[in-house]
Amino acid sequence: MDQTTRKDSPLERIFHLSERGTNVRTELLAGATTFLSCVSIVVLNPSILSATGMDSRALFWATALACFIGCVWMGLLGNFPFALGPAMGLNSYMAFTVVLGMGLSWENGLACVFTSGCVFMILSIFKVQQHIVDAVPDCVKKAIGAGVGMFIAFCGFQSAGLIQRSESTMVAIGDLGNPGTVLAMIGIAITAVLVIRQVKGGILLGIIAVTILGLFVKNPSTGMAYTTLPSAFIAFDNPVEALAPTFGKLSFKGMFTGSFSAIMGTVFAIISFLFVDLFDSLGVFLGIAPKAGLVDENGKTPGAGKALFVSAGAAAVGAVLGTSTVSIYGAESATGIAEGGRTGLTACSTGCLFLLTLFFSPLFLMIPGIATAPALIMVGIFMMEPLRTLDLSDFTVAMPVFFAVAAMPFTYNIAYGVLFSMLSYVLCKAAAGKRKELTPTMVALTVVFLSYLVLDAIF
Repeated sequence: MDQTTRKDSPLERIFHLSERGTNVRTELLAGATTFLSCVSIVVLNPSILSATGMDSRALFWATALACFIGCVWMGLLGNFPFALGPAMGLNSYMAFTVVLGMGLSWENGLACVFTSGCVFMILSIFKVQQHIVDAVPDCVKKAIGAGVGMFIAFCGFQSAGLIQRSESTMVAIGDLGNPGTVLAMIGIAITAVLVIRQVKGGILLGIIAVTILGLFVKNPSTGMAYTTLPSAFIAFDNPVEALAPTFGKLSFKGMFTGSFSAIMGTVFAIISFLFVDLFDSLGVFLGIAPKAGLVDENGKTPGAGKALFVSAGAAAVGAVLGTSTVSIYGAESATGIAEGGRTGLTACSTGCLFLLTLFFSPLFLMIPGIATAPALIMVGIFMMEPLRTLDLSDFTVAMPVFFAVAAMPFTYNIAYGVLFSMLSYVLCKAAAGKRKELTPTMVALTVVFLSYLVLDAIF
């Protein structure tokens, strides 16, 4: 195909492939890699939210459709290679804190998610998020990227069984003799060799290799192979019947009744959904956008507001479908970006594959967690690179960098890593007598962050 034809193609006009130095094959490969890294959400999300009494089949459908809508919306409106889906952590917060802990119904829980998404969208319309992204100092942006990388790698180490919970030290080395851990380490080695040899699709091939090897390795805790072939490869339900138990069931009835403490608890639940979604999205965006080459010469990311608007809108749409907060996926998007994903075509292809899970769910769900662990660890390694350009001998730089890199994996929360990094940056600049370097946006964020910490401590 000649250059003129390629430039006139619909995909070129929509996604500007040549402008970003990519092509259709690379984007589709990146989309498949991203999808394989996060397809487990269609099982994990229903298993968590069903604790509230929600219908599991409806949750499966709501999850897959929310991922499809969010990814395609991100690809077409924002032209970013980011996947979206129900956020792990926020689904647990809704199930075990808001519903089972506070006593709200799951319908009220969805209403809290919907409200936070709508407020997030309003902030996007007024370009609040774009101002925040542009106001974040360069050292904090790079630190957030590295922090997200550490968080991603930490998740990979967990999935691989290389680390485990410890009562005495909190975290300890895992059982290196466990067959699954051995298989994950083999996967890390295979993926590393493929990456070093610059094999196209190396991360995706690593996932496939471990999935195949898992057919021949038994999990000692279950006695079954890590990868089990499904009895059938095609499964499909009536869409209307499947979604009926959760679609449009969110309700505000009874949310703001009872004692003052109960009402304020509900208000704080909405604020928590909003803040965690906002700063998770910001953290992921600031962390992985540079790896996709989406930052201009001034260190800004054009179109950031659109991406964050989609994240907000997807959260509201997800609540209507019947699932918890939908947000930008950092670790999973980074695997696709590492494979060369640079445009919204990556996100759209990921979304279409989520739609296929409604037909071929048994096939996709056979991929074990240990198969995606090597990909997450590789991505964590890639995301350390920006730190080499920072002057860590300057304490006013080193402190916010440290808090971003350490707080994200240690608190298991990207949002808190962003929060502590930015607060420490403001503290350092004020203490060093460099208050002129603090923009009004950073000062306003400091007030918001401190207020949130106080509310978090109270409620």
